[in-house]
Amino acid sequence: MHNVVQDYYGNVLQGSEDLQTNACCTDDDLTPEVKQILSNIHDEVMARYYGCGLVTPEELAGCDVLDLGCGAGRDCYAIAQMVGENGSVTGVDMTDEQLAVANKHVEYHREKFGYQQANTQFLKGYIEKLDELNISDNSMDLVISNCVINLSPDKYAVLKEVFRILKAGGEIYFSDVYADKRVPQHLKDDPLLYGECLSGALYWNDFENLAKAVGFAEPRLVSSRAITIDNDELAQKLGDIKFTSATYRLFKAQDLEVSPQDYGQTVTYLGTIKDHGCKWNFDENTAFAKGKATAVSGNTWRTLQQSRFAKHFEFHGDFNTHQGLFDVPAHQFDFMADETEQSGGCCAPAPKAKTSCC
Repeated sequence: MHNVVQDYYGNVLQGSEDLQTNACCTDDDLTPEVKQILSNIHDEVMARYYGCGLVTPEELAGCDVLDLGCGAGRDCYAIAQMVGENGSVTGVDMTDEQLAVANKHVEYHREKFGYQQANTQFLKGYIEKLDELNISDNSMDLVISNCVINLSPDKYAVLKEVFRILKAGGEIYFSDVYADKRVPQHLKDDPLLYGECLSGALYWNDFENLAKAVGFAEPRLVSSRAITIDNDELAQKLGDIKFTSATYRLFKAQDLEVSPQDYGQTVTYLGTIKDHGCKWNFDENTAFAKGKATAVSGNTWRTLQQSRFAKHFEFHGDFNTHQGLFDVPAHQFDFMADETEQSGGCCAPAPKAKTSCC
């Protein structure tokens, strides 16, 4: 399957207009800030983009970031502007044709960004075998991936390698495609369906179990939207399988419990995350308002305290008094059963809106 994907993204696709479905697609709605960031990227890099929007978590300044399946480098060059000259971005891809475009424009972007030295590099290799690229244990603050992990034939190996290279408290923040049931083998063997980011998609429950097995104890859904298959022939092949694109954040946090527990703890958001002065949405089920003590599970308390977001919070309470299971909202995967609210298929979540002061 590696050969199938290499051929599809290296030779079959010459531009985003060659995609046969909207599972992987170009951007639709973008904030002015993101538009400015993308306007600084070379046209040839932009033309060879096949991802699912721009994967941009908060608080990137100074971070060391790895992009899994970087392709021609669009996301790397976007993130390079966000981490700044004191941060770094490493892209990994297995496709020569894509990497040739990415490497061709390293100097162009260094000059465009006004940096003394380029803060991007691109490595050829497999995202399942980061150890072969000499990427050290505990070396990355953040890993991103944009509609790529579904293309891997060994997703457990990918997540295991990501866990290895992340620093304590680091995270993988990524978009991908998920199915509401396990995709049968004959569809996985279809090169077009696989290359279009569909038949390689994991059943969401299998993904969650894989993530937990490698050490990401509490997968957090950030956003999602249903995928519509606007290709009658492919839709007929896929039958009643429903696909959803989703953005997740998985943290390498220590001492998390199997299920969220209540210890009476709260955190108070200081309102200091850029563009989120009044409110910050940590995930789809968890939001923090500036200055308000918010009840959290022990897992959320520990995850925030160990992460790069710790400085933006005051932490209250301890683990001395257990009060039972933490009351969380409805199960985050209920979206798999409902495609009525969103369609259009683009994997990108709606852009983060800047919040005015409360």
